[in-house]
Amino acid sequence: MTQHFAELLMYVAPEPIRRANERWLARILERLGAFRRNAEHLSLMDLWLSPHLLLTQTCGYPLMTALRGQVRVVGRPRYELPDSNGGSHCSLLLSRADDPRRTLAAFRDSRGVINGEDSNSGMNLLRHRLAPLHHDGQFFSSVGISGSHRESLRWLREALADLAAIDSVTFAYLARHAKDEVAGLRVVARSAFSPTLPYITAATVTDEHVEALRQVMNETLRELPDVAEILGLHEVLPASESDYQIVLDYQQEAEDLGLGRLR
Repeated sequence: MTQHFAELLMYVAPEPIRRANERWLARILERLGAFRRNAEHLSLMDLWLSPHLLLTQTCGYPLMTALRGQVRVVGRPRYELPDSNGGSHCSLLLSRADDPRRTLAAFRDSRGVINGEDSNSGMNLLRHRLAPLHHDGQFFSSVGISGSHRESLRWLREALADLAAIDSVTFAYLARHAKDEVAGLRVVARSAFSPTLPYITAATVTDEHVEALRQVMNETLRELPDVAEILGLHEVLPASESDYQIVLDYQQEAEDLGLGRLR
């Protein structure tokens, strides 16, 4: 059997989600007759750019920046979850429930937290939502980088930050399977919608094989209805880089309004 990297690392928590993704991936590999190479030594960027990549998921923002033209888009997931459906999702802008501020404008000069500067849901969509509200290119008094959405939620719970943007799929998973991680938090606003996180493969993969891979992903989802239910994932839709141009449009809109960077 051929050896490839195949990892689904964007949604690895809570544990029922990780297990469901692993079951789905194992069935995909079985159907394709492919052997899974150990990817533990790879960084995310090395995984995404590996010529041995069969399947993984990335974020729309790095897809259109660091990865543009260097990978093939296989498709995008159609989740049926709160604030995530039809192949799109958004970010939930959260604060602590006991914070007296009720509007985004009221959070000017508060402490923000993002999961990373290359995140669409944690940074780009947040920047776009706050752009009309900044003063002199700044909205927050400070911006911390937590490293992950779950860490950003912890920062909010422990009053280390006041406002964060959390991917609506992540929030739905935690609200269903790890309620303590979103307890005591409140949705202040929602971001604009953008395409869900794309599945990608190596740049050298042909159109025919991309189509066959997406077909197997959908067939195996139908074969594993309990996995589809746990993931809230009903279909992998066809997609291309052009679908994610809106991510850069949001960046440009924020820059045009004078908010080029959250700082």
